Amino acid sequence: MMKGTRTKVLAALALAGALGLTGSPAMAAGSGAATAYTCTGGDVPSGTYSRITVTGMCSVGAGAVIDVAGNIDVMAGAMLDAQSAPATIMVGHNVTAGAGSLVGLGCQPPSYTGNSAHECAVEPEGHSTISVQGNVTATDALAFLLNGATVKGNVTFTGGGSGIPWSIKNNTIGGNLTVSGQTSEWLGVLFNRIAGNTTLTDITIQDEHPGAPGVYVVRNTIGKNLTCMGLTPGVSGGFVPGSVNVVGRNAIGQCASLV
Repeated sequence: MMKGTRTKVLAALALAGALGLTGSPAMAAGSGAATAYTCTGGDVPSGTYSRITVTGMCSVGAGAVIDVAGNIDVMAGAMLDAQSAPATIMVGHNVTAGAGSLVGLGCQPPSYTGNSAHECAVEPEGHSTISVQGNVTATDALAFLLNGATVKGNVTFTGGGSGIPWSIKNNTIGGNLTVSGQTSEWLGVLFNRIAGNTTLTDITIQDEHPGAPGVYVVRNTIGKNLTCMGLTPGVSGGFVPGSVNVVGRNAIGQCASLV
């Protein structure tokens, strides 16, 4: 991700986080070792939860260890910033994001992932450990940043977008990756290992930099098909000569030349 777009993400999350500090405290319901937890603002503390629901501007602090048996659900208009500080988050079922939400999961230093790193703003040499046993799904979100996560199921992002970049980097995805219908400032699918299909359709990039190539699809390893259609103004395989995507079956549409 270019420095300018990374700065925009940090600024947006910092502002949202500051607003979140004025919200109500997070609330737990039930009793026992694993309780349902609703975060209405501030940090989600380390703990074991049956599920987490995010309704306000929430974040995860450096070194937090969070184990969720069920879902993490980020509701419409809410924010979960788990990409500014290194943490361990284990999700037994799914992560979902509603309309107008902003979600960031995972960060890593350049020493850990090379030039594709999504560096932690807090403890820049730290890295997150994010695992999701089910699916990651966002519908009409402002932005979703998924960095260095292991997702056993599918990753599906439908609609939404904003002036905040979307980042899908360094992940291991056991199912399919599907991204469709965004209008965003930047979107990159970089250095992922995807067992199933990768399908990118009807995405419009409104990058302020003249001549920007559109959606970045860079050095992914894809088990089945790579399909790209309706991407405006186009696609890019990055700036490293000979850097390509490895596709187990077919590369279709605008991404046919990126293998």
